Amino acid sequence: MIRLFFVLFIAIICSCGNAPERGEPILDGSYEPTPVPGASAASTAAAPATAEPAQNAEGVWHYTCPQGCAGGGASATPCSVCGTTLAHNQLYHAGGATPQPAITTSAGSTAGQPITIGGGSTINPLGGGAPAAPAAPAAAPATPEPAQNAAGVWHYTCSAGCGGGAGSAIACATCGNTLVHNPVYHN
Repeated sequence: MIRLFFVLFIAIICSCGNAPERGEPILDGSYEPTPVPGASAASTAAAPATAEPAQNAEGVWHYTCPQGCAGGGASATPCSVCGTTLAHNQLYHAGGATPQPAITTSAGSTAGQPITIGGGSTINPLGGGAPAAPAAPAAAPATPEPAQNAAGVWHYTCSAGCGGGAGSAIACATCGNTLVHNPVYHN
């Protein structure tokens, strides 16, 4: 019985030393695959992505703060003023700012009369046509809360349970999911 195992073992070892038989094109370093009819070069090879600038030629930001803070960025990162995640700005791709209709009133308008705006549209004033009090100046944005509290608890964490966190709802560094608010941070 031992002799049979020994003979089989020698046979297996000797047979493994043979190189597999392959056709020459596979072993040829200059081999080019045959193109598929109807497939374009663009669909078979991905073109390298070029990073878009933070502002277009007209100075419109690609991402802006939904809270209205000045400035913007090239991606959905936290706002440098308030910490809110920047939102995509469609005007960036529009090739220029969308013109807003001009608001005009007739010189002889009386209180409560409709106001004509660009394009022939009209709006009715609120408050019986009395001049509105000037709007209060916008309050300075509050300083953003730190990413971690004194106990080391993250303000925003990954819903998938990845470790770490951030100070705002940005993409998780591990899995890419958007971080969610962690109510334990405020305890």
